[in-house]
Amino acid sequence: MRSAGRWPVTLTEEGVTLRPLRRRDRAQWQRLRAENTGWLQRWEATSPGGEPPESFAAYVRDLRVHGRDGTGLPFVVDVGDELIGQLSVSTIVRGSFWSASVGYWISRHMAGRGITPMAVAMACDYAWFELGLHRIEINIRPENAPSLRVVDKLGFRDEGLRRRFLHIAGDWRDHRSFALTAEEVPGGLVRRLRERGHAVRL
Repeated sequence: MRSAGRWPVTLTEEGVTLRPLRRRDRAQWQRLRAENTGWLQRWEATSPGGEPPESFAAYVRDLRVHGRDGTGLPFVVDVGDELIGQLSVSTIVRGSFWSASVGYWISRHMAGRGITPMAVAMACDYAWFELGLHRIEINIRPENAPSLRVVDKLGFRDEGLRRRFLHIAGDWRDHRSFALTAEEVPGGLVRRLRERGHAVRL
C-alpha cells in the first residue's frame, strides 16, 4: 500500500476533470458560488462558533496544505474549461483505519447530467487504487434527494442515521451515512458505472 499520493493530482474521465483549485480561479469560483447560493446554502457545513470566512487566497493555500500533507484531496470539477463544482476526499486517516470521507457540490445548471456520480467514482478509485485506502464514506442529509441519488447510482451501502452529525445552516443536522470498502468494488466505481450503462451528458 502507498502511504500518500503526490499532489497536485488531475484526473479525467468522459469529459469530467478533477483538479486542484488555483488562485486564478477566483473570479470564476466566486461567480459560481454567488449564482448557486440558494441551491447550496441549505446543505453546506457552517461553524457553530460563527468564525468569519477566510480570504480566497487563504482558502486555496489551506487546500494545498491538505493535498500536500496527504490529509485530503481537494478537487474542483471542470467540464471543458468551465469550473462547475468541487469535490473533496477529506479526513484521510491511516493507522489501523485507512479511511476517508467524500463531499461534493455542483452548480445547479449542470446537475442531473451524470457528472457528480462520475466525479465521485473517479475520486474514490484514486483513493483506493493509488492511495491504498480501505474505506470511503459519504454523509448526506436525509432530505437531500439529489445527493441520495448519487450514492444510489454508485451502489454505496447505507450504514444508518447519524444524529446531529454536522453543523449546517445554523444547527446540528442528522445525516445518513453511506460507505464502501475497496473489497466491495474490486474493479472500481468508474467501471461499475459503465457496466450499469451510466452516461455523462455534457
